[in-house]
Amino acid sequence: MRPRETCLVVAFETTTQALTMEEAAREAGLEGRLIPIPRVITAGCGLAWRTPLVRAQETRDLLQRRQLAFQGCYELEI
Repeated sequence: MRPRETCLVVAFETTTQALTMEEAAREAGLEGRLIPIPRVITAGCGLAWRTPLVRAQETRDLLQRRQLAFQGCYELEI
């Protein structure tokens, strides 16, 4: 089992929003991946973007710069 770590989790209302984030992050060279939404978060599509906490500001900047729609950003230990 992997050790738990605190990371940034971005939740989305739709699968399209999640996939758009994945594509934008890859283009920007941003570390992270799509994961099933953690149980402590309720979101519409069941997918979230997970990235190390040290990349949180880069992720928030990307969301703002690309005007990507999302439901919420959470710092979670998972």
